[in-house]
Amino acid sequence: MFIVLKKKLIIAAAACILTMIAIPVAIHYTNNAAEAVQASASASTDWGLGFSKDGGTPTGNASTEFLKQYNAFYVGDTTKKEVYLTFDAGYENGYTPSILDTLKKHDVKAAFFVVGNYIETSPELINRMVDEGHIVGNHTYHHPDMSKISDMASFQKELQDLETLYRETTGQEMEKFYRPPQGKFSERNLRQASELGYKTVFWSLAYVDWYVDKQPTREEALNKLLPRIHPGAVILLHSTSATNAEILDEFLTTLKAQGYTFGTLNDIV
Repeated sequence: MFIVLKKKLIIAAAACILTMIAIPVAIHYTNNAAEAVQASASASTDWGLGFSKDGGTPTGNASTEFLKQYNAFYVGDTTKKEVYLTFDAGYENGYTPSILDTLKKHDVKAAFFVVGNYIETSPELINRMVDEGHIVGNHTYHHPDMSKISDMASFQKELQDLETLYRETTGQEMEKFYRPPQGKFSERNLRQASELGYKTVFWSLAYVDWYVDKQPTREEALNKLLPRIHPGAVILLHSTSATNAEILDEFLTTLKAQGYTFGTLNDIV
């Protein structure tokens, strides 16, 4: 009997030790999933979202509070039915004039995050964006993976070279909004952008619209976007998408019918 009890005590003690070891590990992985970027200042992270329910605010893999300390955000005021339309523009694919026409029709101001090639090849569209009251944001000059750029001088050059080209093209200073190419970033990047006076802009709603040779249908696009609209949504679309140009009028009309209004990034900050 003594031997049996002793064995039970040993097994129980071992189980307690294993449980104590397992708890910190579980907590680590739980926190890591929610706040992956906080693990290391230099760790590269792809911006990601989790949707718990349609119409609700998604969870980013870095929290609103964490981003705020670096003047970064991915969502606006979640108590107001106001949304913010943004476009990433790596190059001109022939659809931006139609997109601008639709925005003008609805009196909606958007933000276009552009790269050096876009300004060089389509200066007339950049000037039209400015003239019609849209924000032109910084998507870097060359569209590299910025999370792999460790030194401040190289990081700064990517942003400032685009600022210079924009100034030469429009005669105006570029507004200090920055979107990391491909959504790749690190905590160090957030700090660097903030030190340069930039606000880093992620998004709370997007869909796969960037494969120009594999565009979604109108129905597929609207079925992806409309159910996930939520108050304060920062919407990311690509201006290279034929589908986006096709659906934009209907998309904006539907949101207005649902009681949404359209703000600008300046309204968030």
